[in-house]
Amino acid sequence: MQKLQDSNPIEHSCGDAVQLLSNKISDELSNGRLALDDVEAAVRDLRDANLCDRAARLRSYVGLNEDLTPADRMDAAAATLVEAYDNPVALADALARPSFAAVFTAHPTFALADKIYRHIVDMATDPEHKLPEFKTHRREAPPTLAHEQSLALAAILRGRDALDLLNAAILRHAARKWPDTIFSPRPLILSTWVGFDTDGRNDIHWWDTLRIRLALKRTQLERLHRQLQPLVASQSPLLSRIDEALTAVAEQEAACPNHQHHDASAISAFAKALVTRREAALPNTDVLLPLFEQALSEADSATRSELITARAGFFAHGLSAAHIHTRLNAAQIYNVARHRLGIEDDPNVPSRRRTVLTQINEALDELQTPLPVDFGALMIEQSSAARLMMTMAQILKHIDSETPIRFLIAETESGYTLLATLWLARLLGIQDRQIQISPLFETQDALEHGEIILEEAFRSPHWRSYLRANGKLCLQFGYSDSGRYIGQLAATNLVERLRLRTLALMQKHGLQDLELVLFDTHGESIGRGAHPFRLTDRLSYFSPEHTHALFAKAGIHIREETAFQGADGYMLFGTPQIAEATVAILAEHISQRHNEAHPDPIYDEPDFSADFFSTIALDTSALVEDPGYAALLGAFGPALIDKSGSRPSARQADGLSVTRITHPSQLRAIPNNAILQQLGWWANVLQGLGTAASRHPDTFEQLSKSSRRFGLALDFARQALAHSDINVLRSTIRMLDPGTWLDRAASTRDEEKRRQYLGLARGLEDQEFWKSLPAMFRRIQADHIALRAVWNHTLRMGGTERTLHAIRHAVIEQIWLLATRIPYFSPRNDISRETLLALILRLDIPVALKHLAQIFPRSADVVADIDFYEPVGPRDDHGFTREHEDIFVPMQRLFALQREISVAILHANGTFG
Repeated sequence: MQKLQDSNPIEHSCGDAVQLLSNKISDELSNGRLALDDVEAAVRDLRDANLCDRAARLRSYVGLNEDLTPADRMDAAAATLVEAYDNPVALADALARPSFAAVFTAHPTFALADKIYRHIVDMATDPEHKLPEFKTHRREAPPTLAHEQSLALAAILRGRDALDLLNAAILRHAARKWPDTIFSPRPLILSTWVGFDTDGRNDIHWWDTLRIRLALKRTQLERLHRQLQPLVASQSPLLSRIDEALTAVAEQEAACPNHQHHDASAISAFAKALVTRREAALPNTDVLLPLFEQALSEADSATRSELITARAGFFAHGLSAAHIHTRLNAAQIYNVARHRLGIEDDPNVPSRRRTVLTQINEALDELQTPLPVDFGALMIEQSSAARLMMTMAQILKHIDSETPIRFLIAETESGYTLLATLWLARLLGIQDRQIQISPLFETQDALEHGEIILEEAFRSPHWRSYLRANGKLCLQFGYSDSGRYIGQLAATNLVERLRLRTLALMQKHGLQDLELVLFDTHGESIGRGAHPFRLTDRLSYFSPEHTHALFAKAGIHIREETAFQGADGYMLFGTPQIAEATVAILAEHISQRHNEAHPDPIYDEPDFSADFFSTIALDTSALVEDPGYAALLGAFGPALIDKSGSRPSARQADGLSVTRITHPSQLRAIPNNAILQQLGWWANVLQGLGTAASRHPDTFEQLSKSSRRFGLALDFARQALAHSDINVLRSTIRMLDPGTWLDRAASTRDEEKRRQYLGLARGLEDQEFWKSLPAMFRRIQADHIALRAVWNHTLRMGGTERTLHAIRHAVIEQIWLLATRIPYFSPRNDISRETLLALILRLDIPVALKHLAQIFPRSADVVADIDFYEPVGPRDDHGFTREHEDIFVPMQRLFALQREISVAILHANGTFG
């Protein structure tokens, strides 16, 4: 492999370097001078080297390579938090309200085998840790919801342990300053929506949600029990009460319905366990307060501090290992309102907006007595929104009546959405203080007009009374869809602008006394809004000093929340040491809020900012609507990557027909981004940047050097350029061009090769990529040239990564050439040779091989031991062993290698999607 690379120096700026190396590898494989074993070994070597680099970057990302240990950083942050207050009452009041929450989600980034994630975090923790040799880093199968929950819970518990260390440090510094002070700090908390997010999926049933919620309750009580055992007597009232609760919760869990047993009798038995054992299982934490006080009064000074720490962590999270977020789509809210209230007009139609707002306010006026909710009603409820709200009502009645539940609403486009949600919650008996209704602003329209949505709700006396009773205004900002439709840099600019407009609205309506919760649901990838280089910079990027200072000046307390998405996010809590480093950085972040904001020149150039980011948005939007962009994403589509989560991929098909992707919206955001990674061009970050920068080159250059805010934004482009190469993209475009294969057919002297190339040209002609891909490529190339002309930087895709792309192109060519050797057969059940070739050209290899195995069985059925009551005829096996050994098995092996290359590129990028 090295000789091949040396013969075509990939490191040099040769326009066709990637394609030349790809052609060389493919030719050498075809003529037998290069063994597939050697290619597989080379890919494993490159993959493992990329993994080691990835682990080192993770170590740097959380600061484990710095001089101060996580414990030192945590202690310093705790000291800063305590020193910011002049008296213990002010300190206790301030730290009684969380300033930050880490939210664990089940976004589908579970792309690797669990053991590989463990080795990455172990190497990040201990650079001496050695990576064993593995044939593959891929998962054997996509994770189940239960498995995702187990991984999330393990990360949450490591996070809880780290939070205890932070709280202990705060209590220690407070005791030094005010020796008799006792309080329960909760500056940081953890939340989860794993098992509670039903947006876009129908495989999470209400009993799954209840079972997971009971498991979180049991885990919280078990954790508290372990903490208290060495601190209090075994027969103490506190431990005894926890034991009683654990026994009751275990009975409730055991009775919970599941997919196999959820008939009426099973649900009735569960209802009995939940209702009759409610008090024993602890309906809230109040029962334990006097028991904690008694234990503290009996403890010595050393034990007392540990008891206070355990108490702080427990009461910060209530009867759950983490706070919970539920989520659904606004359309589901509209459906239940239409069915129950007869509101037929679409609230997204501006001309009907006033009508539906009037109707929903009237419905709130008329709502007097809530409906009773029992499991019988839950069983027969058909509306997904009402079913989720009923499930929440049951949680609040029988599992934890004290801890509020966040209710996230995706695709919120109107204030009507918020009011209809409030009406549904009140209808089902949920108190205003128990539910935190939060719109998700993610689409371009919602981010640009979010203040109108909020204004529509603020005008309602019902919404204002709800906010007063709840004490919080909760907003969620999304980065995945907004980033891929208008560009990641433009999306973040719109988020910051909407926050500032929210501030003006709160002042206008006299709501400054509310706590404002700002939940940023970005992931670990630049394609989903996360800063690539340091966790410290990630926090600074989505929470700029300038914006924070304005909210502080207005007297509005802010709680920031950030998502840790799937396996990539869980790695930031992957070992105790990494979890401690992450929590230390979060603690530093909130401890610096009292610092004076540094002036940033980007805010002195509003015209430049508006023009720069709007140009990116317009350019990216134009690319998204370009038919060639959909063709590029759909050419190989999700076939480049393994399924990486439990969420059903509703926008993909696995049948015989080839699914044509005609618009990026047919892909989900994370697969969309992952495909761009594998194609070697981060269009969702880079597109439009060259055009925008070239409009004001001097200002661009000046601010790129002088503005921290602008510099953090450009770090996204730096990371994207380090893993993008226009020649890799060009090589893919050429591969999909039938003219490429006609040229090769014309130049070869080998008749068999000519036949194969002509077959591929015909197949690709039918796919019609040639109609739109070249023009789309020119659009991207022109913007890239403009960027190179105005931005002096040296970042390029590394030689290792380019080599992997070249190998992949060669492997795909080998798969295609094998496809031309499939024997002709009579069409059956709409399956023809041409249909199978179309599947293989798009790398839908598993489906193609499944059908090929049926059409060409390896061997006939064995009938030697069966008596057919006649003289025995020939029993010769006329199966298709040769076709399997020469075509189908090699094709499967090459496809597996293609997926392993994807993993190697994933390691190089550092994140999935």
